[in-house]
Amino acid sequence: MTDIYNKDKEINEAIRAGERALESLREANRQLDSAGNWGILDILGGNTVSGIMKHMKVNNASRCIEDARRDMAAFRDELDDIRDISGLNIDIGGFLTFADFFFDGFVADLFVQSKIRKGQQQVQEAIRRVEEILGKLRNVR
Repeated sequence: MTDIYNKDKEINEAIRAGERALESLREANRQLDSAGNWGILDILGGNTVSGIMKHMKVNNASRCIEDARRDMAAFRDELDDIRDISGLNIDIGGFLTFADFFFDGFVADLFVQSKIRKGQQQVQEAIRRVEEILGKLRNVR
């Protein structure tokens, strides 16, 4: 009886962990969609508000992805628990490796993309200033 109770308990814990992971992933997806929409608006001539909203959404997405990583790791741990007692052969190792790689890369990519954008803005401003100075110099000749 205790073995059946423990088995059911562990399976229920795994289900709850999986549901948390799924919800975290869905929320991360919603935040990414929202960040993407604000990013498009910003690219298409948005204003300061759209830029601020885009960055807020990117930050939200990043936090959600971290939550999803944590929840996926907890789910993996729960699956390891039931694998021993239930004989279930559920292999999510490949997916978790992908998820860890993707999520690590995504957070890094967000950071890098932000740095790239800032660098591009600085370069574009420098180009504009150099062109302006060259224009003045050409008019002086």
